[in-house]
Amino acid sequence: MSPDQYCQEKCAKSGSSFYYSFLFLPPERRQAIMALYAFCREVDDVVDECSDLSLASTKLVWWRMEVQRIAEKQATHPVGLALQAVAPGINLPSEQLLEIIDGMEMDLQQSRYLDFKGLSLYCYRVASVVGLLAAEIFGYQDRQTQKYAHDLGMAFQLTNIIRDVGEDARRGRIYLPMDELKQFNVPAADILNARYSDNFTALMQFQYERAQRYYEQAFALLPAVDRKNQRPGLIMAAIYRTLLEEIRGENFQVLHQRISLPATRKLWLAAKTWIKG
Repeated sequence: MSPDQYCQEKCAKSGSSFYYSFLFLPPERRQAIMALYAFCREVDDVVDECSDLSLASTKLVWWRMEVQRIAEKQATHPVGLALQAVAPGINLPSEQLLEIIDGMEMDLQQSRYLDFKGLSLYCYRVASVVGLLAAEIFGYQDRQTQKYAHDLGMAFQLTNIIRDVGEDARRGRIYLPMDELKQFNVPAADILNARYSDNFTALMQFQYERAQRYYEQAFALLPAVDRKNQRPGLIMAAIYRTLLEEIRGENFQVLHQRISLPATRKLWLAAKTWIKG
């Protein structure tokens, strides 16, 4: 299996909505975004699948060294080799790849966030930085597109947090800011024990509205000159916003289940958004 095939399989197996936006790209850019996404999956899996915190930390150190090897054209992992082979015109700075690892490492160090300011740093590292790198791969002319990519990454991560409240709680994690739980009178124990209430619904509506604001901010920032190149991000946004509406339509019943869209619907949304341009 070649490095590119490894990355493609990693992306396809993840079942992520992002995969559907990659299918419409020309080969060179598709290989680059799949390599980036596979990198994110690899380092995220270290945190999610390794119960030994010391071992997980050691594995992240290994990935930091692999980022350095990528820069020196001495990568050893299939994902590293794929990133190393990304076309010269596509800029994927080592510093930003390391920031993604910094974000994943936060999951080893804390399972709660006191306020949205603290959560924002986490979202920036694990999502906005990915958005900035993705924007580089897709291509842009106006530097304002970077601000669009930043806010769209925030919107995606906030959507993930809303979708995964129950799943994260089963891992002992709560990403909803503690001061907001207090504001809406939702004890952390309710989330950890999957107890619904009117207060929980109000809290989730608050999270939903914030995510929507980030989507709106992102779209308002996207320059017309870059809209065509950034269509993959718009495909992701169409899928994620539809998912967000689906979650709201089910009254935020996310504590006992993971709400998702069927693959056929994702593909339809992807094709519709690509054609719309």
